[in-house]
Amino acid sequence: MLTHPLPDPIAFSIGPLSVHWYGLMYLVAFVQFLVLGRMRARQPHMAAAGWKPEDLDDMLFYGVLGVIIGGRLGEVLFYQPAYYFAHPLEIFAVWKGGMSFHGGFIGVLLAMSLWARKTGRSTVAVYDFIAPMVPLGYAAGRIGNFINAELPGRPADPSLPWAMIWPNVDTIPRHPSPIYQALVDGLLLFIIVWIYARKQRPPLAVGALFVGLYGLARFFTEYFRTPDYEVHFAGLTISAGQMLSLPMVAFGIIALIITYRRQRA
Repeated sequence: MLTHPLPDPIAFSIGPLSVHWYGLMYLVAFVQFLVLGRMRARQPHMAAAGWKPEDLDDMLFYGVLGVIIGGRLGEVLFYQPAYYFAHPLEIFAVWKGGMSFHGGFIGVLLAMSLWARKTGRSTVAVYDFIAPMVPLGYAAGRIGNFINAELPGRPADPSLPWAMIWPNVDTIPRHPSPIYQALVDGLLLFIIVWIYARKQRPPLAVGALFVGLYGLARFFTEYFRTPDYEVHFAGLTISAGQMLSLPMVAFGIIALIITYRRQRA
């Protein structure tokens, strides 16, 4: 059995400026977006569609705004509205953690729609282009959550070798759920979507695969995470994260069916 090390959330300081690990993980996410994006732009079918590595710099600016604004507003509105409405200044304290993936996802969709309109590209093509770069950025964010000792897992069997006590919570062995989500919702999903996207696919297929698989992966890993709150429906109990993921699963399945039917028509 392990114990969470509770590292100092501040990675280093330069004079009065403190750099937090959580912020560094977001920097890692943005850097990997640029690196993978340049690799993707050089793939033959992407280059033939007119994608260039130079597109990434401007796109990233829009994406960063979408992630930060959408992620923070998602945390406020989806998970802790009562707290943030009682402490409105805390909404701006993003260095303390507290970013909703689903909110960030919506923010990025809106930001990429604006970028597509600005550049004259198809919004669907933009979504398909960026989808394979999202999972590793998500994984970096979950590592930041773990360093901050956020999102503790549900109680685990003490005999589980990686069961972990979170001293900032209690003395009960728990699943290290941010690590699970980094590996399953992040790394595993990246491998699947990246391999799938290496060949020409029907419009929206890559984006739909990412959305559907993320929803499935998140629904699964939520079983190991202490829920922010739970909803009871038709005799079933699902967490807030699972509830927000179900529309993603439905969209992914329906969009894939439609896009492949159109290709065969």
